[in-house]
Amino acid sequence: MKKMIRIVSLFLVTLLMFSQAEGKVVIAIDAGHGGKDSGAVGQQKLYEKTVTLSIAKKLMTLINKDRDLKAVLTRSSDSYISVSQRSEIARKHKADLLISIHADAAPNRNAKGASIWVLSTKRADTELGRWIEKHEKQSELLGGAGDVLSDGDNPFLSQAILDLQFSNSQRVGYGLATNVLNEMAKVATLHKRIPEHASLGVLRSPDIPSILIEVGFISNLSEEKLLRSEAHQNKIAQAIYKGLKSYIVANPINKENR
Repeated sequence: MKKMIRIVSLFLVTLLMFSQAEGKVVIAIDAGHGGKDSGAVGQQKLYEKTVTLSIAKKLMTLINKDRDLKAVLTRSSDSYISVSQRSEIARKHKADLLISIHADAAPNRNAKGASIWVLSTKRADTELGRWIEKHEKQSELLGGAGDVLSDGDNPFLSQAILDLQFSNSQRVGYGLATNVLNEMAKVATLHKRIPEHASLGVLRSPDIPSILIEVGFISNLSEEKLLRSEAHQNKIAQAIYKGLKSYIVANPINKENR
């Protein structure tokens, strides 16, 4: 048993660190909220769902101009999509990374600035248990290694492999978030200068490294005005793209298991 776990673990680590495959890196862009879920609402009635979709579309345009990247949207209109559906849409498109865009809000209307959230260890542990129980889902992970999970019905092996996946997703997510924050600092105020860890549903996929970007506080009147501005939205989209691109150049995405 221990020998098998070590062999599979070594196989996965090798894939994650050294394998590269032909093809574009697929980025799932998730515009937060939508439809009946408006998200936060600013003092001048700007809806979070409107801002997030606008920035998501601008980011998609930038990414799709890059010959090495491809963007897909979890929603392209003012429609409601559940948190779990967002991850499923990203997986359906074989996304390598997921970027979820939101706008913050707080009772303190002086609060301002952008921040980025990544998967917390607590959330990872919770999701790890759920994925171990979902045998039909395990085949979606790591290609052939996922098939081993489904066929073997071995909870120890499942846990070892999924734990590696979550650890990799956390590592990649944190690195990506750091790069994007560095770029956003050039065009916007930052609420937090380092990535924060959160137990958020959209960050739950073990096989898709994910980050959640709060582009500013819509509850702050001055930032609400900025977020309504096409020019500022373009700056935010450009910053996210530059941070994404610099991360991928420095850390080529393994597509062997996609």
